[in-house]
Amino acid sequence: MNPLLNQDQYHFIKTNPDLNNIIYLVLSGSRAYGTTIETSDTDLRGVLIEPPQYMYGLKTFEQFEDLPTDTVIYGLRKFAGLLAKANPNALELLGVDEDCIIKISPQGQLLRDNAHLFLSKRVISSFGNYALAQLRRLQNALYRDSYAANEQLVHLQNTLANQMDHFQRTYTSFPDGAINIYSQDDTLKFDITLKDYPVSDFVGIYSELSSIVKSYSKLNYRNRKKSDKGLYKHAMHLIRLLITGMDILNGKGILTNRKDEHQLLMDIRNGKIPFDEIFMLVDEYQGRFELAAKSTILPDEPDFSGIDGMLVGLYR
Repeated sequence: MNPLLNQDQYHFIKTNPDLNNIIYLVLSGSRAYGTTIETSDTDLRGVLIEPPQYMYGLKTFEQFEDLPTDTVIYGLRKFAGLLAKANPNALELLGVDEDCIIKISPQGQLLRDNAHLFLSKRVISSFGNYALAQLRRLQNALYRDSYAANEQLVHLQNTLANQMDHFQRTYTSFPDGAINIYSQDDTLKFDITLKDYPVSDFVGIYSELSSIVKSYSKLNYRNRKKSDKGLYKHAMHLIRLLITGMDILNGKGILTNRKDEHQLLMDIRNGKIPFDEIFMLVDEYQGRFELAAKSTILPDEPDFSGIDGMLVGLYR
């Protein structure tokens, strides 16, 4: 048994009968990403094959959590569902370095070896859209506390306007100026002139614009300001997420520990790169991510037949 599990705080793993059949247990978070600092916590994530009573009885088992140690252990069915949805936190667990593996059984090795069954174009949405949403929150958190109300309005206007390039790359192209966002009488307004434009693409554009405005409004009503330290960590994870998703789309598999980008990520986390430069980096990696999304040869959907076959074998 890994020496870590002999520590008193992990006694529950050996004594809780629901946790008897853990097939995969790994270090997660910064220790898996290779971005630890002196104050980094030790987070554990794992997978177990559910006990029979949860498979055949009235109760179900989705996950076990121990808050003091930040340990989460998923039932196999729940974990496979997250993987199939291209959930970044779940996929990254299958791509950790071997020295981050605390426990692995033959069944866990089979799951890890078949990570490719879960990879699909769903990564575009799960990694890309999540990163964009977090970027907006980061930008808004920074500017909200630094600028007067009228300057905040200008920032929101610029944030919305800057999305036009993203829309042109993501949706059916439209003429310059067809979507015009401007301020008037201390209010943001917009003009839209689109002809023969696909409704589905317009709904996507509207949804993204709406999400930006809503996230900005929510942040304006928060009573607590994030520390710069927390914001730099947040920025680091945004870029890490885009890079990891880009590699998956480019057919490189799941590389959780970003060795090639380690210095860049640590410089961001340690506040050595100003936020203006960070936003430029995000724009660069976002563009590269979208290019990878357009050229990827990943299937539209996961290999559900292969996943079902693997799960049946694991449960047997």
